[in-house]
Amino acid sequence: MLLVLAAVFAASFLLTYIVTPVIARKIAVRGITGKDVNKAGKPEVPEMGGIAPLLGLSSGIIAAIFLSTYLGSVAINLPLVLASFLTIVLVGLIGVIDDLIGWRKGIRQWQHALLPIFAALPLMAVNAGTQHIVLPFFGQVQLGILYSLVLIPLAITGASNAFNMLAGLNGLEAGLGILVISTLSFIALLTGKTEALIIGVAATAALLAFLRYNWFPARIFGGDSLTLMIGAAVAAISITGNMEKVGIAIIALHWAELAFKAKHKFQSECFGIPQKDGTLGPDPRGGSLTHAILNIRRLTEQRLVLAILGMQAVICSIVFIMFRFKLF
Repeated sequence: MLLVLAAVFAASFLLTYIVTPVIARKIAVRGITGKDVNKAGKPEVPEMGGIAPLLGLSSGIIAAIFLSTYLGSVAINLPLVLASFLTIVLVGLIGVIDDLIGWRKGIRQWQHALLPIFAALPLMAVNAGTQHIVLPFFGQVQLGILYSLVLIPLAITGASNAFNMLAGLNGLEAGLGILVISTLSFIALLTGKTEALIIGVAATAALLAFLRYNWFPARIFGGDSLTLMIGAAVAAISITGNMEKVGIAIIALHWAELAFKAKHKFQSECFGIPQKDGTLGPDPRGGSLTHAILNIRRLTEQRLVLAILGMQAVICSIVFIMFRFKLF
């Protein structure tokens, strides 16, 4: 099993690491760039970098399927892995389309909410996940087909859009994805959920490699192709690993961002206002977790990202402890 996971990690990491700078150059030549508004002068940076980790994740999952099919190294539920893979790819392609159109003229909010539902069809078709949930005061509730028809599409579209909201700073999206997915992967390892573990290892490796180029100062932006893909991966891992409650709790920061965005009718952004001393100031209109932090203290972009990642690390630790004490 460890050799399979090592092969998955290596395939995903190496391909992402190799193709990311190539994609950045090709995209820049074609003028697919975005302004880094958190920096003085607002330099142009290649956009749509999420293609690279999507390719890397694909190679990792294909490596796992190859080892399982031809070498019998590990037994996996092939339809479940392929359904998860297809869902993640479809959501990623929705992000690519949005990146090509442009983030201000891209897919509308209601389209962001609806399109990932169609990407959830593969997981719905294979009846992924468990069909019962445990509710306070009610105990175990059998959902039957409602789980596939209602909860799976809600999970895919909800998680995808959640990761798309808390974004816009160098290294933030990839960093959050690494922390969340690696925690879910470790839980999958402890519970023996092989399919969720394989997807998680492939996604974590791809994001680690991409972060090398996306960290401050970013040489490439992930764009919606990255954020939507990360959210879909989180949802797919949570569903295939039967840890939906863990998946809901571990993205608490994104729930907070949803509250900020909803208060401002989803018209606000996470960007700060560059100051002469190199720090970022909050948007006086607010509307994001980033502005709430900057209202407490002005920080450089790098320190702001580290602060948010630190908060996410604390949440991941708390969720894991709660899992170990069987509170989920």
